Amino acid sequence: MASLAEPPTHVSLSSWERFEALYRASRDDIYAYVATLLRDRAAAEDVTSATFERAYRKRRTFDRRRGEERAWLFGIARNAALDELRRRRRLARLATDPVETDLVEDDAEVALRRTALRAALAQLPARDRELVALKFHAGLTNAELAGVLGVSESAVGTRIHRVVEKLRKACNEP
Repeated sequence: MASLAEPPTHVSLSSWERFEALYRASRDDIYAYVATLLRDRAAAEDVTSATFERAYRKRRTFDRRRGEERAWLFGIARNAALDELRRRRRLARLATDPVETDLVEDDAEVALRRTALRAALAQLPARDRELVALKFHAGLTNAELAGVLGVSESAVGTRIHRVVEKLRKACNEP
């Protein structure tokens, strides 16, 4: 993916246009990531919105030497989602899993596999679910994950491998 902060040499994009391009390229991935963490679609919409508000306000603090814009944006989304989870704990509310309405008549085997995977994901610790969301829903690279999580790239690779093995084992159990 081409960098959104560096416009082509023949076109000079304003700060707003660069931010808009980043928004359009990332909004669905940010929402999917946040929805996975929060397990609540309405809250995920609010947190996604807050993420982009924070990013816009802080856009001048972005430092390309510290990583790519998407990783920076996912770091903001992560913090916003954690803020929401902390707020929920303070209010002592339990979030329920949203009803999946977009599953339309999958064949039985695919539906069973999806059910097994959802159950396996639900059994993972929050830290592992977050890693799965960033890697597979948001599509971040290991280098980007390392920047978001504040760990080394090799540590990310090891953690991903372990989580995938846990999921594989849980999905293959009778």
